[in-house]
Amino acid sequence: MRDKVLEEKKQIVEEIKEKVEKAQGVVLVDYRGLNVEELTQLRRNYKEAGVDYKVYKNTMMRFAFKDAGFEEFNQYLIGPNAIAFGFDDPVQAAKITEEFAKKHDKLEIKAGIVDGKIIGIDEIKSLANLPSKEVLIAQTLAGLNGPIAGFANVLQGTIRNLVYGLNAVREKQEGVEA
Repeated sequence: MRDKVLEEKKQIVEEIKEKVEKAQGVVLVDYRGLNVEELTQLRRNYKEAGVDYKVYKNTMMRFAFKDAGFEEFNQYLIGPNAIAFGFDDPVQAAKITEEFAKKHDKLEIKAGIVDGKIIGIDEIKSLANLPSKEVLIAQTLAGLNGPIAGFANVLQGTIRNLVYGLNAVREKQEGVEA
């Protein structure tokens, strides 16, 4: 019986470790004070965005973070904690957490991990205020498109002027021949 329990705990630690390693963004929160309805809404927000949200025992998370190379993250594992893993977008977990925390002051953001770096509350809030990945890509493409469009206009104007000049030469030569 004891071996079975130990094996289950090892599996949980391994699950957390794998999620930490695969996630592009991780956010740790203290959910104390939120009622069932609020927690259900938070879970729904995460799920709709493809963010994995789970409550694990702190002891399991401590082992997992140590194994994943983030032992210094363990300082935040005090009290009841939940963790959100964003696998597709490093900003998504932070964005959802920050938006929810603005409306529900009992949700406390503790720390996070983005691109293998542990970040604090201020950095999570800064990340949350960034535009989405799609918006950033669109802005970049629009920025690249501007110079190209300008170049095309310059070329078009040059070609137009060349045609006017050739037309003027042709008209002058027709006037001389007549």
